[in-house]
Amino acid sequence: MYSVIVPIYNEQDALVDLHKSIRKVLDSFTDTSEIIFINDGSTDKSLERMKTLSPLKIINFRKNFGQTAALDAGIKASQGEIIITLDGDGQNPPSEIPKLLKKMFAGNYDVVSGWRYQRKDSLGKKITSRGANFLRGFLVKDEIHDSGCTLKAYRHECFSDIDLHGEMHRFIPAILKWQGYKMGEMKVEHKERTTGKTKYNWKRTIKGFVDMWSVWFWRKYSARPLHLFGGLGLLSGTAGFALGLYLAVARILGYISLQKSVWPLISVFLVLVGLQLFISGLLADVAIKTYYKDGKQSYNIKEIIENR
Repeated sequence: MYSVIVPIYNEQDALVDLHKSIRKVLDSFTDTSEIIFINDGSTDKSLERMKTLSPLKIINFRKNFGQTAALDAGIKASQGEIIITLDGDGQNPPSEIPKLLKKMFAGNYDVVSGWRYQRKDSLGKKITSRGANFLRGFLVKDEIHDSGCTLKAYRHECFSDIDLHGEMHRFIPAILKWQGYKMGEMKVEHKERTTGKTKYNWKRTIKGFVDMWSVWFWRKYSARPLHLFGGLGLLSGTAGFALGLYLAVARILGYISLQKSVWPLISVFLVLVGLQLFISGLLADVAIKTYYKDGKQSYNIKEIIENR
């Protein structure tokens, strides 16, 4: 079974054609399928348009929670062995889905990511994307050309223990790669936006940048935050202790005068910072263990509508 998941936010003019294109592709398959649209707090007539489409499962959020939350809700509600995600603006042609699936089955991949080889975006968006790709390659190292492309195919087991939040949808391939899933990539067509307005702005850029650092930390220290904070704490504490010891010995031997020196304060400061970092590491370790046991969601679903 195939599940096609599409986050929707103010895309009323694109929905009918998009649903029709997805149905055309899925009808060509012999396996059963489902289409899931997530209404991410749209303020236009997107929800009304969705209710006229069939077959379709609609997940209706109470307000706008973002693309990552929408994808997470759609994935958790899906039943297909294969999950396909794409944007709701029509720039990811559903006709490209068979290419991803062909590569997945031929290479026995767990994930096949679309690569918008010739992007039809504004110059500013292209420049921002290239800068983000450079940083992502340095920090995240997912070895994917276009991790931001929503058009992807996944095996359902990829999400058995993953909860998405923030702007983390861009880093799904990286997270899965670290967990040992086999990654593939396929060049796909990218169309110009013909309806609606782009949802990307400077706020999303900043959020994505911050989340990139979060993913870096998660990759390096998700299971052992004490190694980072504790290591820095020991380094700072040792430096402070060594400095204090040197100052004490030098003062006793009469080599220096500490009457107006700031160095003793620096020594004490380093020791206290080291202690604080080490305690922070212990608390982070407890928080991580709590996280792995917590099933809370970062979004609120008002209703689920199924048009058959």
